Amino acid sequence: MAETKAEEIKKEDTASETEETVTKEENSTADTAENTENTAGGAAEKPAEEEKSEKEQEDPAKEIEKLTKQLADEKERYLRLDAEYYNFRQRSVKEKSEAYESAAADAAKEIISVIDNFERAMAAQCSDENFKKGVDMIFKQYLAILDKLGIKEIEAEGKTFDPNFHNAVTSVEDENLGENTVAAVLQKGYTTASGKVIRPAMVSVANP
Repeated sequence: MAETKAEEIKKEDTASETEETVTKEENSTADTAENTENTAGGAAEKPAEEEKSEKEQEDPAKEIEKLTKQLADEKERYLRLDAEYYNFRQRSVKEKSEAYESAAADAAKEIISVIDNFERAMAAQCSDENFKKGVDMIFKQYLAILDKLGIKEIEAEGKTFDPNFHNAVTSVEDENLGENTVAAVLQKGYTTASGKVIRPAMVSVANP
């Protein structure tokens, strides 16, 4: 009786193992089928992608059009940047020139007042020729400084009066001179190299 019970338990264990084996085989079969489907699906998608790529390659006109547009855009951007740089460079040169001219004009204003005094001293009578010669040498050195700064004397005597460059303080009647002509310069005027007036010439005008 004991042996019969043992055999029954053994049979039940064998049946359980058989059932597990069948279940594993079914699961393995299902996984294999699923992998096969996925592989088939991937294989089906891949030719579609390859077909699409081939179509794109078969239409070079569109690719050329796309590249041409990109090139045109890049060229336009380059030209715009080049124009902006050119404008910046021109502004920089102008600003630098104006800054130098302004500094030169400020320095000249101080020198001009000294030159005025030298001219008055040289116009005065002096019996000491060596002293007078020394004053004249210093005067010429100041004029050389103005020349290095680009400062020019305004031409006035004998010229037609120009209110932009001349300051009339007196007037005279002179038949030898034309109408509205500068008869004499009472104080010299000066301009920068570009023609900007530092100080107008103080003049006497004939036949205004």
